[in-house]
Amino acid sequence: MTLPVASIPDTTLVADLQARLRDVPDFPKPGIVFKDITPVLADPRLFGRVINAMSAPFRGQHITKVVGVEARGFLLGAPIALALDAGFVPARKPGKLPHRSVVERYSLEYGADGVEMHEDAILQGERVLVVDDVLATGGTAEATAKLVKRLGGELVGFSFLISLDFLEGPQRLGRDKVTTLLTF
Repeated sequence: MTLPVASIPDTTLVADLQARLRDVPDFPKPGIVFKDITPVLADPRLFGRVINAMSAPFRGQHITKVVGVEARGFLLGAPIALALDAGFVPARKPGKLPHRSVVERYSLEYGADGVEMHEDAILQGERVLVVDDVLATGGTAEATAKLVKRLGGELVGFSFLISLDFLEGPQRLGRDKVTTLLTF
């Protein structure tokens, strides 16, 4: 399924995204500048362009599942799954899924967290794309990739709207597997 936007390269997308993203200082804690994507999501044409651009590198790669990482990864991952004619799988915080699930724990700067998926969400040999809004340190995406592999999936790559490269997430995940529209 291709969304109804121009098929020519979108050379103005980066400028349009930069104009619509909103920086929120000191959120969720002092010293953090949060990249708020809600103005992008509110603009249907820009949102459609983002979905097409994030899915474009993976067209023809026979993606069978798109995993969206909680929570903004759901907003991008589900329409990317439709654009790639693939199924959608939510990767959630532990304890949020109703069926039997598997969890992958990971360390944070202060403490630990985890992501989980239903144990039957990905079948052996399925080709999987992991999607989220922002790549920071890469801990959540790396844990999600480990779950994909544990369930028998083949990780094809990662698609992010934004990468905060100074936090070295692309190096952690393998730069050759990471695509992003904006880099800071």
